[in-house]
Amino acid sequence: MKTTIEIFSSKKNKSKISMITCYDYSTAVILNKTEIDSILVGDTLGMVFQGNDSTLPVTMDEMIYHTKAVRKGAPDKFLILDMPFLTYHINVEDAVRNAGRALKEAHAEAVKVEGGEEMIDKIKAMISAKIPVMGHIGLTPQSINLFGGYKVQGKSVDDAKKLINNALVLEEAGVFAIVLEGIPEKLAEIITKKLTIPTIGIGAGRYVDGQIIVINDILGIYEDFVPKFVKKYANLGADIKKGIETYIKEVNDGIYPAEEHVYKINKEILDIIKKV
Repeated sequence: MKTTIEIFSSKKNKSKISMITCYDYSTAVILNKTEIDSILVGDTLGMVFQGNDSTLPVTMDEMIYHTKAVRKGAPDKFLILDMPFLTYHINVEDAVRNAGRALKEAHAEAVKVEGGEEMIDKIKAMISAKIPVMGHIGLTPQSINLFGGYKVQGKSVDDAKKLINNALVLEEAGVFAIVLEGIPEKLAEIITKKLTIPTIGIGAGRYVDGQIIVINDILGIYEDFVPKFVKKYANLGADIKKGIETYIKEVNDGIYPAEEHVYKINKEILDIIKKV
């Protein structure tokens, strides 16, 4: 059964919302067979897929390309496109046009937007254009140059108050959920209790309404940077390396391909072509 935006409102204060990132068709097919509530095509693809040191280089065209692939693999999941850097920051017109492309071209059902009060005019315009928006505050990766790196946010009184205010302003603007990233657990709990919409944590502790994680992190595929909050549920990087090494050895030793891996030809035809 296809999940819809209602999964977020229906689970608030009831059961946890599970979300995960995805960037390709094959992985999406697997996720579509699970009970995951929603998939985010994150701009983290700039790091875990493209090999950049941040999400900043990712373009809207790249996000659409990957989201279309994920949509084909996961037709039954509520799909969110992560709006990349400078696709919604400059003016309202750009914001609505690019967010609209996420729905029209990539077949996503919603977009995720980083930022708080400073982005409210763009977010309101998107929602007025019937584009569902998920908010994102705290450690917002598109702002790492302002933060001086990937640092926990909201640790001072002023910063904590600002995050609480941003969450309330985003809710008033009409977002259907808010991602809380890289903030202290107790602050995330306070924000969650103040909102009627669900909070989705990533490095925000246990007292949020749901969790989202980068799939490459929890499967042990991406090793360049592993945040403290990541738990590995598999070690596919090591498994892939072992599998490739075994393949190389079997090719070198003449073990692969074996009898069961080759195509056969009719003996009569073989006899004829041998004489050609």
